[in-house]
This record gives sequence, structure tokens and C-alpha cells, in this order.
Amino acid sequence: MEKNKYKDIVDENTPKENVFYDCLIAFITGGIMGVIGQYLIEFYTVILNVPTKSAAVCMLVTLIFISCLFTSLGFFDKWVNFCKCGLIIPITGFAHATMSAALDYKKEGLVTGIGANMLKLSGTVIIFGVVSSWVFSMIRMVVGLI
Repeated sequence: MEKNKYKDIVDENTPKENVFYDCLIAFITGGIMGVIGQYLIEFYTVILNVPTKSAAVCMLVTLIFISCLFTSLGFFDKWVNFCKCGLIIPITGFAHATMSAALDYKKEGLVTGIGANMLKLSGTVIIFGVVSSWVFSMIRMVVGLI
């Protein structure tokens, strides 16, 4: 099959996305996630009388727990398909990626399955985050010395 003909067939069968609609949904759901996070902080500080810095940590732990729970129950993937990037803010997306890998490899055992494969995707994010922060720190340091 010719490359151009194959490309035409692929282009015809590729679903068309409405970028404006997807961005709007991501913006709204991301905002809702931010509001939920702020309400959790308020809940921990006002109702449970936790200091504000500790309440922020409790909010993060709560969001991680909820995203892991919903990933385990199969809800999170469906919501991500609808919400796009608005739901995968860094902390819930990281928890979802880690939990998904753990669920995929649980049949292979604790060590060779979950332990060896749990950080397959999220481990890459950690490595590139650490390396890029080091590179940008060095650039900032060099620029500051000049």
C-alpha cells in the first residue's frame, strides 16, 4: 500500500477532536478540583483544627487516596476520558498512574509484579522532574553569577 493512500485512510478514520470544547471542559474541571482542594484545606483547618501547613498536606493525602480508590474501582479512567487534563492535575495524575501500574501487575506478585512495575510511568516523571530542576537550577546559578 502506498504511504499517501495509507495516510489518507488513517486521516479519515482518526476521530476529530473539538479542541475548544476539550479546553473548556479541562478548565472547568481543573477549577472544580482546585475548589475541592481549597474546601479540603478549610475543612481540616476550621473543623478539625489542624494548622494550615499541615492541612495542605492532609488535603494532598486525601486527593491521593481518593484518586487511588477511584482508580481501583474503575471510575477514574472514565472521568479522565471526559475531563481530559482538568482531572489529571499533578498529584491525582501521579497517583492514578502509579495505582494503574500496580493494578496491572498485581497478578505477578508483590515483588516481581507490583514492586518492579509500579513506578514504570511515574518513575520516569520523577527522573525527568529531578533532572530538569537540576538543569534549570544550574542555568539560574550561572545567569546569577554573570
